[in-house]
Parts: sequence; structure tokens; C-alpha cells
Amino acid sequence: MKSYLGLGTNLGDRSANIRCAIDMINEQAGHVLACSSFVETEPWGFVSDNAFLNAVIEIDTSLTPYELLRVTQGIERSMGRIRKSINGNYSDRIIDIDILLYEDVVVGEPELTIPHPLMWQRRFVYEPLLEIAPHLKTLSSHP
Repeated sequence: MKSYLGLGTNLGDRSANIRCAIDMINEQAGHVLACSSFVETEPWGFVSDNAFLNAVIEIDTSLTPYELLRVTQGIERSMGRIRKSINGNYSDRIIDIDILLYEDVVVGEPELTIPHPLMWQRRFVYEPLLEIAPHLKTLSSHP
């Protein structure tokens, strides 16, 4: 099943963090088919002196959406991420992995929402996504 994942980091060696996450995803979640350019952006939703580096990858996975969530959360923890954002309170992070899309599957649970509800509002997500998957432009309200 094809899935698109958003990656972001604003602590440490940001390029190395994204490359490490991609390697771990390739080993544990599914074959990485494509990777966008790395994009540097200002923090979104909170104030920090640390700029983010973001990317989007396409993977082919045999995991269910919930299994994929568990694996990506495990990768975040293994890389040093202590906690996820809670109630929209964002903070600096070594790595963040979000499931953006999973085939045509729609999930609307508190633990997991697919498609990612904010992906078309975040330029640092939709620009890298459309770079590797221009056919998804029809889903977007952006030019």
C-alpha cells in the first residue's frame, strides 16, 4: 500500500535526523519509493529559535495504518523524541513523522486521522508532497 509520510526536525543535525528516520522507515515500515527535497522553514504553531528541516517520502508498506503509526512512533522514540504534541501544543523536536496519506483510506479517530487534517494548510508539507506526487494536486485547494 502506498503511503506518504511527512518528516520534520529542528534539533541537532537536522539533515542526519531526516536521513536516519528515512533509513529506519525503509527497514521497519516499508520500501521508500521517493523522497522530496529537504525544505527549511520557520516553526509552525509555536515560537523557537530553531528552524525546521522538512521532507515528504512515499513508501510502499504492507502495514495497516495503525501498525504504521506504531512503527513511526517507535522510530521517533528510538531517535530521542520524548513526547508528541498534545492538544496543539507544539515544541522543538528531534524528529516528527506524520502519516499524511495511506492509499485512499480515510481514518477519523482521536489517535489517527488520515488524510492528515492540516497537510493542505502547511506549505512545508504540501510543497514537498506535490514535488514527489504531483498527481495529488487535484486533492489540494492550492494552485
